[in-house]
Amino acid sequence: MALIGKTAVVTGAAMGIGKAMTEILLKNGAKVVLLDVNETAGKDLKEALDKEYEQERTLFLNCNVESEEQFKAALQRSGETFGGIDILCNNAGIMNEAMWEKTVSINLMGVIRGTYLALEHMSKLSGGRGGVIVNTASVAGFGPLLSCPVYTATKHGVVGFTRAMAGASTVSGYGIRFNVVCPSFIQTELFSSIPSKLGQFIHLAPATQAVVDKYGMLNVSEVAEALLELVTDETKNGQALMVTPKGKQYMAFPSFNS
Repeated sequence: MALIGKTAVVTGAAMGIGKAMTEILLKNGAKVVLLDVNETAGKDLKEALDKEYEQERTLFLNCNVESEEQFKAALQRSGETFGGIDILCNNAGIMNEAMWEKTVSINLMGVIRGTYLALEHMSKLSGGRGGVIVNTASVAGFGPLLSCPVYTATKHGVVGFTRAMAGASTVSGYGIRFNVVCPSFIQTELFSSIPSKLGQFIHLAPATQAVVDKYGMLNVSEVAEALLELVTDETKNGQALMVTPKGKQYMAFPSFNS
């Protein structure tokens, strides 16, 4: 998929991975709608992007992915502003074992909510142009992060949901590819706040640090490059791309479908 003339929506777009995703999509020719609950950071980023790109190529909307009403309105506004939606990056996420219900609400339910709402705009069955949806998971979607059981569960869920939606889309004729990017530890605000968000598992913080020391840290641009690959390579559907400081790897899974 060539990105020139395409419209992308990115959740959690104001900082960290979402910001890097926004920037790489713009750099490659897409128009981008930035969705985030952090209005100050979102408007600041929009202002900075306006100095580098045409003002008409971006739109910032304050949107909480936990709200059906806000998410639906944001996608409606996105479609009306840019004439449709071609790409959705369900990227918004948190890590907070002390607030496990909110973690599930944002990390998993937000991804499902965004996907189902986007189908109304993107699916060829409802008059859309098709496209691609890329969800952000984590290496915790493949193996457990001991200090973060709920975060681990949500990321496993995102991987499974993405792969199931890819198959459903193929069989149903949605015309939408579904992929998931799964980075290891990244130097972001989310990572730096981990020790204060472990709740009852705070005693396992040293175990988490040991994993970080073993595997090292990614930067957000490496994750953005992986996203770009999943968006532009039209052969990729139902793929889970693991990204670590050692490189990228497409994960293999057993098949239970006939």
